[in-house]
Amino acid sequence: MTFSMYSASVPVFKQILTSLSAIIDKAEAHATDKKIEPAALLQARLYPDMFAFARQVQVAADFAKGASARLAGVEVPKYEDTEVTFGDLKARLAKTIAFIEGLSQDSIGASAEREISTSSGANAKQFKGQVYLLHYALPHFMFHATTAYDILRHNGVEVGKKDFIGSF
Repeated sequence: MTFSMYSASVPVFKQILTSLSAIIDKAEAHATDKKIEPAALLQARLYPDMFAFARQVQVAADFAKGASARLAGVEVPKYEDTEVTFGDLKARLAKTIAFIEGLSQDSIGASAEREISTSSGANAKQFKGQVYLLHYALPHFMFHATTAYDILRHNGVEVGKKDFIGSF
């Protein structure tokens, strides 16, 4: 069996982004049921030096779209970080899923040995596609998605592993 760059990227990103969207629904229902101001959950963080929930979701979406675009050899779309509601975050996730679903499977599939560059200047990093996906993009994506989940769980939203994993 050969390794598929496409199968290891877009479907994984889509699965977890879809799960995050469903988890956001549970967070919104929790806030309503418990009469919690939504901003309390949106701005919650696990530790003062960590990103808040809303930012964790934004960064997870950024890694999914950025990695998928780089692997496909297309320009990474820029998103403004203006989301302030649960609905805004769900819209960002939906936009990200639509973008990555529209990328060429063949282009991503041929990216294992493609040179991938991230950032510029002193922060620039160079990778081969497979190394970039498996050792940089996926770990960063999963960190931010997991941390978003953990923030909500820590704040009493009734979510579990099945919510995070979602369906595939």
